[in-house]
Amino acid sequence: MLNRPQLGLIVPPASGAVPPDAATIYPQYSFLAEGLGLTELSSNGYDSVIETVGAAAARLAARGASVVSLMGTSLSFYRGPDFNGVLENEIATRAGVPALTMSTAILEAATALGVTRLAVATAYRDEVNVSLLRFLEAAGLEVLSLEHLGIASVDAVHQVPEGEVTELGRRAFAAAIDAEAVLISCGGLATRAAVRTIEAEAGIPVITSPLAGLWATVRRAGLDPRADGAGRLFSTAPEQ
Repeated sequence: MLNRPQLGLIVPPASGAVPPDAATIYPQYSFLAEGLGLTELSSNGYDSVIETVGAAAARLAARGASVVSLMGTSLSFYRGPDFNGVLENEIATRAGVPALTMSTAILEAATALGVTRLAVATAYRDEVNVSLLRFLEAAGLEVLSLEHLGIASVDAVHQVPEGEVTELGRRAFAAAIDAEAVLISCGGLATRAAVRTIEAEAGIPVITSPLAGLWATVRRAGLDPRADGAGRLFSTAPEQ
């Protein structure tokens, strides 16, 4: 067990806790985390912590991480797709290991599943939703609907019940029944129940920030990202 891969996660909350989904979905791997202290889902909030991402990446590498992922979707898309690339380069340079962001993870998930037409559900307020739409559209993805919770507080996001997240995703799909997938964006939402329920009801895959983030991190480390019971994304074949 001592030789298990160490996968590094930069997480928004100051506590720096590893997301609970990591051990549930991937008990065979070890995850390390460093927190940023983000308190608000807004441009001002992101600006207050964005300069500390590189230092967090370096700390994870010093602790033995073989890959580093920024697990905050809006934190990586809020300044646009070019800035997302800048962030990835900064993380990779400071850590000296492969790197990615959660925004990149959702794009890789859409590619792996072969989907481009999305019903979107988020935790965000309008300001952040506009940035998300621009990011997705720049990547060639079509947003057919958008439902959101209008939350600004990071702490409040973590308190949203699983049932509320599921209903949010259902509303997004109901408003865009021609969608090829449902995207639930915000790394702080509890989404495993929503994935199970909506995939069964709608018959299409559900991509969520926290789960896609873990899937893509494992894949970027060169490991097999497949896992039972976590949704269609986790049945896709590893990269060749």
